Amino acid sequence: MSFKPYIVGISGGSASGKTSFLRKLREGMPEDTVCIVSQDNYYLPMAQQQRDDNDQINFDLPSSIQRQQFFEDMQRLKSGQVVQINEYTYNNAARQVDKLVLEPAPIIIMEGLFIFHYEEIREELDLKVYIDARDEVKLERRLKRDILERGYSEEAILYQWHNHVLPCYSQFLRPYRDDADIIVTNNKSFDKGLSVLLDHLKEVLKSDTWSANKNSLLEHFE
Repeated sequence: MSFKPYIVGISGGSASGKTSFLRKLREGMPEDTVCIVSQDNYYLPMAQQQRDDNDQINFDLPSSIQRQQFFEDMQRLKSGQVVQINEYTYNNAARQVDKLVLEPAPIIIMEGLFIFHYEEIREELDLKVYIDARDEVKLERRLKRDILERGYSEEAILYQWHNHVLPCYSQFLRPYRDDADIIVTNNKSFDKGLSVLLDHLKEVLKSDTWSANKNSLLEHFE
């Protein structure tokens, strides 16, 4: 790469729509221009996870992630190196663990719950995007997703939601919402926010005057 990558952080609560937003974002960008680094692929092994008072693993803590490795891989990509990691299987033993190859790209997107909470990563971001949705909308999505895609019971999902997810959101995500450069509301659709961000990133690819481009982007969200 002939210039410093443009690093975007995308965060938001569980089931706010980050994965769908990123899929559409990747589809809308020219091939090989975006590298997405998902925090989910850096969870510590289950044996190393913290448990609550009922002996249930709490995956909604910043300490549940291989934080140093996450940061170091971002730095490697930033310097033009290829990174290989194992894809997270959401503790589904029936799923084959695939090796993911992350290629350096002009735009690097760091995605996950704790992107803004991890100070060392937050300080590297050129743009902070927060995907927002009402709690009842997120819970409905999480129930549907975790039952159909991950095989969790409704009882387990509701336990995690009330004992892990909501406390995590209040402590480690919500405080950073208002510091984001743009907030994309996704109660029904993120199409407007996605369109504006795509236009911005395509302009970034054409120019290294990112501050001017960023100011133009922010005008759409004022």
